[in-house]
Amino acid sequence: MASATIQPVRVTRSALWRMRLELFWRGLKTNWALFSENPIGLIGLGIILFFGLLAILHPILMHTVWSPNIYDPVSGFDMQVPISPSPPSLRHLLGTDPLGRDVLSQLMYSTRYEFGLGILSAVITVVIATTVGAFSAYYGGIIDMFFMRLADLVIMVPLIPILIVLAAFNPVGMIELGVVIGLLSGFGGTTIVIKSQGLAVKVKPYIEAARIAGGGDFHIIFSHMVPNLMPLSLLYMMFVVTGAIFSEAVLSFFGLTQIKMSWGLMINTTQVFGYLLRFDTWYLLIPASLAITLLCAAFYFVGRALDEVVNPRLRQR
Repeated sequence: MASATIQPVRVTRSALWRMRLELFWRGLKTNWALFSENPIGLIGLGIILFFGLLAILHPILMHTVWSPNIYDPVSGFDMQVPISPSPPSLRHLLGTDPLGRDVLSQLMYSTRYEFGLGILSAVITVVIATTVGAFSAYYGGIIDMFFMRLADLVIMVPLIPILIVLAAFNPVGMIELGVVIGLLSGFGGTTIVIKSQGLAVKVKPYIEAARIAGGGDFHIIFSHMVPNLMPLSLLYMMFVVTGAIFSEAVLSFFGLTQIKMSWGLMINTTQVFGYLLRFDTWYLLIPASLAITLLCAAFYFVGRALDEVVNPRLRQR
């Protein structure tokens, strides 16, 4: 008798999970169809995948094709190239910098840190903004007033000058920079946007049904409000990544970071040795500058395409 009563429950739970997976897969296909209709989003996604491939290929090349003594992005030096910087050649496709280091290796090596910085700051931003926005929308009152005034204060303070001042007192690494950007972005304008969406979610019938069924505040917030706010939060992740990459490039250009190698540091090296505005050494400036521009633009393009997926009013009829 015990097994006869337990078996239907197991079947019901299995069917429920299959239904959830089917709905998730159906929603994923629908959203991808909407996303793929936007050529700008596809271009941005292609650029992101290209830089992701560069980040993956660098350690493979360093262990198979390239000699670390020559192609190490920080300490490498090619004795067969007597002049530094040297122009692009078959041995160094993007030339070498004033210290004799391979520019292509530096470019590929820095890509992983740019992705890491962007993802770290974006995750911190989304966690803070979604949580704070949901709590502010649900409780209102003094909690809402406190976090919204804090967000107004953060918005009024320009991000880049604050980062420059902080880094001038204590040069920061990639992790510290990602945490600071994530905190400032999480308590800033993103929180206001998420809270505005949370007010719309709060009045939905299923929120009231969960409250009548005996659901506590934390259960309603984290089981019903936060999941419905995540699409908008993921959208703003893309814009945070763009801001993080740009901010790191600015700080590294001024020499205010403790990062071994990055795109901003490549431009800083070019400037320190006096090659910044020379046309004959374009290979020292263009690759890193173009990489910063393309990757920032790519995440922005993907964000704009996702905006049409998340916001039905922006979808093309």
